Amino acid sequence: MTTSLAFPVHIPFVQQLGFELIRLDDGEAELRLSVRELHLNSWEVAHGGVLMTLLDVAMAHAARSIHRDQPDFGPGVVTVEMKTSFMRPGEGQLRAVGRLLHRSTTMAFCEGSVLGEDGKLCAHATGTFKYLKALPGRGRSLKALQRTTG
Repeated sequence: MTTSLAFPVHIPFVQQLGFELIRLDDGEAELRLSVRELHLNSWEVAHGGVLMTLLDVAMAHAARSIHRDQPDFGPGVVTVEMKTSFMRPGEGQLRAVGRLLHRSTTMAFCEGSVLGEDGKLCAHATGTFKYLKALPGRGRSLKALQRTTG
């Protein structure tokens, strides 16, 4: 069994869903999810929103992985755009792989795949992410990235 890694940032929504970070390398990230009842839609398969969130988080971590040598993994990222295609239902143990395709100083262009436990493609996405050091919030005050505490 593969050991999970600590996420480099605190994401309560991802933690609540039960995502596990398996790999975070140079331009790639891999997540795992064991589908439970809370993840299901009315067809009793993983809800499309769960698959999209897996893809979003995998791609975002792939974008950030190139900064792993910087303190706190360097800047954070926010999703600018994402396009997702669904091929088959997500059931059982799912694996999401994100890949950084190209980057500039401020932007990252990524792709991601969710694979079922049989290794078949369930969903695929492309996404554009922006590197940020802080995020303007309500009233335009800056919100800091929530780092994981050691």
